[in-house]
Amino acid sequence: MISRIEKKIKKEHENLNDNKVIKAQFSNFILEQNHPCMMAQTVFSMDKVDFHTYENFGSKNTAQKILEDLKIYIANYDFESNDFLTFLAVFKGSTRFSEAEFETVLWKQLNFLNELDTDSWDPAVSEDPTNKNFSFSLGGKAFYIVGLHPDSSRIARQSPYPAMAFNLHWQFEKLREMNTYETVRDKIRERDIELQGSINPMLNDFGETSEAKQYSGKKVGKDWECPFLSGKM
Repeated sequence: MISRIEKKIKKEHENLNDNKVIKAQFSNFILEQNHPCMMAQTVFSMDKVDFHTYENFGSKNTAQKILEDLKIYIANYDFESNDFLTFLAVFKGSTRFSEAEFETVLWKQLNFLNELDTDSWDPAVSEDPTNKNFSFSLGGKAFYIVGLHPDSSRIARQSPYPAMAFNLHWQFEKLREMNTYETVRDKIRERDIELQGSINPMLNDFGETSEAKQYSGKKVGKDWECPFLSGKM
């Protein structure tokens, strides 16, 4: 008979192999399929992705695991370097979603993360999702969230599995400090047009309108109400 410890080791080995396969699929998606985001291509080509897989997308239990991993990521981040490191949460046990379903589950996951997070909101950004200076905050740091899933209407977001990329707001400020933000932004938009024939209609620079509208990738109108209803007020 196989002991409980042997079963656990076997399961961990299977999960490790699954994670390697899934990471390779995401690497192919970014590097081999003409992905328009040069920042994404850079972090994948340099292996600067803090890559994690989870089950049960949208659950409180998963939120706890993501938050624990995110806080380790923040603690280990080199804020003195010009190199960027993206935190990517992939939900391998999830089914496929329509854009409306994905938006609902993504914000459910973010609400659970906010509920569990004991750190104060990053003072550099607003916690009000209707405010043009809003950015999501976890572990005391602001993040621009990019939702990806196989059935997104935007080709650039049609990832192999549902996922959430957590990009530090600091990274965009660093690009501005380096006087490269506009160049990178314009090149990404140009490449997106080449890929799909049009620019993502939801894209705006930080401070023009609430970035919350951009998180899920779904096109929303002026009457859209953010499912995130309360920050750490």
